[in-house]
Amino acid sequence: MIVNEHSVGTELAMNNASVEEEIDFSCDPYIGLEFDTADEALKFYTSYANRTGFKVRIGQLYRSRTDGSVSSRRFVCSKEGHQLSSRTDCPAFIRVQINGSGKWVVDHFHKDHNHNLEISGENCSPTLQQKGAGATVINSLTEFPRRPRRKLLEEANDESSCPFGIIDFKRLRKEELEGQSRTEPYVGQEFISPDEAYQFYHAYAAHLGFGVRIGQLFRSKNDGLITSRRFVCSKEGFQHPLRVGCGAYLRIKRQPSGKWTVDRLRKDHNHDLDSEKEGRAKSLPASNILAEEVDTGLVNYDLFRRDNYPVPRGGRQNHIRSEWYGILLEYFQSRQAEDTGFFYAVEVDYGNCMNIFWADGRSRYSCSQFGDVLVLDTSYRKTVYLVPFATFVGVNHHKQPVLLGCALIADESEESFTWLFQTWLRAMSGRLPLTVIADQDIAIQRAIAKVFPVTHHRFSLWQIKAKEQENMGLMGNDFTKDYENCVYQSQTVDEFDATWNVVLNKYGLKDNAWLKEMYEKRESWVPLYLKGTFFAGIPMNESLDSFFGALLNAQTPLMEFIPRYERGLEQRREEERKEDFNTSNFQPILQTKEPVEEQFRKLYTLTVFKIFQKELLQCFSYLGFKIFEEGGLSRYMVRRCGNDMEKHVVTFNASNISISCSCQMFEYEGVLCRHVLRVFQILQLREVPCRYILHRWTRNTEDGVFPDMESWSSSQELKNLMLWSLRETASKYIDAGATSIEKYKLAYEILREGGRKLCWHR
Repeated sequence: MIVNEHSVGTELAMNNASVEEEIDFSCDPYIGLEFDTADEALKFYTSYANRTGFKVRIGQLYRSRTDGSVSSRRFVCSKEGHQLSSRTDCPAFIRVQINGSGKWVVDHFHKDHNHNLEISGENCSPTLQQKGAGATVINSLTEFPRRPRRKLLEEANDESSCPFGIIDFKRLRKEELEGQSRTEPYVGQEFISPDEAYQFYHAYAAHLGFGVRIGQLFRSKNDGLITSRRFVCSKEGFQHPLRVGCGAYLRIKRQPSGKWTVDRLRKDHNHDLDSEKEGRAKSLPASNILAEEVDTGLVNYDLFRRDNYPVPRGGRQNHIRSEWYGILLEYFQSRQAEDTGFFYAVEVDYGNCMNIFWADGRSRYSCSQFGDVLVLDTSYRKTVYLVPFATFVGVNHHKQPVLLGCALIADESEESFTWLFQTWLRAMSGRLPLTVIADQDIAIQRAIAKVFPVTHHRFSLWQIKAKEQENMGLMGNDFTKDYENCVYQSQTVDEFDATWNVVLNKYGLKDNAWLKEMYEKRESWVPLYLKGTFFAGIPMNESLDSFFGALLNAQTPLMEFIPRYERGLEQRREEERKEDFNTSNFQPILQTKEPVEEQFRKLYTLTVFKIFQKELLQCFSYLGFKIFEEGGLSRYMVRRCGNDMEKHVVTFNASNISISCSCQMFEYEGVLCRHVLRVFQILQLREVPCRYILHRWTRNTEDGVFPDMESWSSSQELKNLMLWSLRETASKYIDAGATSIEKYKLAYEILREGGRKLCWHR
């Protein structure tokens, strides 16, 4: 599909707003023309190119041998060179050189082109162009007509025309999978550009605790193009008192394919490493040295690169490198051809591509079953990152993490997260999650409140712990002990409030800003306030493991990202298939004669049944006493034998056979607790009411069985679930039917018979 985006003008954001008045943009370039900055020269040359009928690329730069500063720059015709079939080795260029007064002066100018020029009155070309049916590609850094509005680039068919695709998973050996998990540099490692290699080595260096400098580069004697370059430890050489002649370095070499490969590497340093450097920087500042050498394609003034990150006119920074868009969109298109349920979307803001979201058909179907609890994992923010990769994760019926979508987050603004949540909701047929686990940032809080207004937001544990460590370091061990006792041991709201105030008064912290904020947001992180809300049993004192583990993280280079993503996804889904097989083919051993144990053995998956069985066995160690009765309502005190401190109140209503416990395990995890099971024994209830058997934990969760049809919030929601279920079943059916001619004939006959029963015809 083609999306005509809003306009972006042709004005470069510059510090000096009077530049247009000082420079005559109507004249042609000439030797001796002066500019205050190289950016002004670029703007002038591009204005000239627009009038003349060609496009501009940023070409080579030259540096001073004395201090390494940029001494001259070239801006070339977009058809310069032969790297792409569309280029004609056009010789047209302009070169500016800095003089002693700091001005940039045109010292070389070649006017003639070796191709036809195309003068356009509008001087615009769409960034998003169609490439075959249903495919979208991005030509980065192009210009747009000026229209002040914003749209979404989205590639996904609607529900009626986007059936769940066929999934053909390749099985991988464990050793192959583990072999891809390296995040250290190694000889043979590939990168799209020198800039990406520098970013990777910078992240690696920050993790270990050393700095990086850009070292020598080598050029071809034939055409002057860079053929290899070195990145060295900041302590390399002896030109500065702090340098100790360290020999650690990484060298990359350009390949005939245009990619860059590590061909030399030395990891050993001759000095101590500063481990405190780890995690200081959150997003890497790309080097201007590399940014100015990267072939950035056609110039869009609103997307002029500072530190090689897009800084759009609207003021939003973009932490996604430009080369990621083309590679990922090409991958998305190939996936969509294989899987018609594959969904992806790109946010376009002022003509600039920003956030990216995608989810395959399997993830979208999983969300219809397990989208009640949503975890947004943005743990890439913990450390230096090459790619701001985030995942939407749920919990399946085997208590395993299940992928519900992926994203690259351009910037951590409220606008970004709002778009991200809205896009996820649209991809998942509009069904809101009950709960979301995400970071505490105010931008995320506001976006969740806007998009998921009735969803309970729980803060990510890693961020809570990080802020505790940061703020409690100066308060002493006594405060830490009292604080943790208040937060993690309080049993009631009144007890928590009273203890919290005692702690504040004891240590004189009533005006502490951090503690004030944490108290205001207590319902989003204090266990006492969370235990009555369903979180699929995700522990409050543990962070959910990364879905992709060490295989894919924020330091993964672009060349390795997609292969690692697919391997990590296949590994997780292979684990799910194994649990499906075990649940279907093995029966757990009964350990009691209680009828409810047999009831749940038939219903639950193996993993969830083990949790229930543990609670059932533990209930025999508890005593129950009726402490209240009025009409059909009764309450029981259930306490552990020999431990009067461990006790809970269970409330039973005989009129509708409902029961609840003060421990709230069922509300939090969806599995009945030992206290309730003990009361069931006292009441001699031999079968658990169906309302206490969550369908999401059962064996047939994904088999198209939907109990309690009336519980769905809307008929459209139920229809979407039925569609996804049928598509998932059909994809498996098609896979099996296409394995041989005999099975194909059998499958076709079954389809014809089914069609007759459904009263539809060919």
